[in-house]
Amino acid sequence: MNLISVEARKKSYKNLDKQKRCAEILEILKSGKEMTAREIAIELFRRKITTNKERNNAAPRLTYLVEAGLIEITGKKYDLESGIKVTKYRVIGGNK
Repeated sequence: MNLISVEARKKSYKNLDKQKRCAEILEILKSGKEMTAREIAIELFRRKITTNKERNNAAPRLTYLVEAGLIEITGKKYDLESGIKVTKYRVIGGNK
């Protein structure tokens, strides 16, 4: 297999993985609940989708979903772990 084909395959796999994570996050937010990136990451872990509770499992996809107009920022919430106010998200239009 040539190098270009291998690189194209890797890129395609990474994109598929990102799309899958976006779908998983949307599914979690469809409950209608406003959640932070950390809360979503914990739920991904609880559902055995990820192997840890790191907020980085959700945060990059949340940015993409906001830019795509699928979710919206609803305000801030104090995060006990970080000691700062963090962004809350929800699916646009509530339950979808």
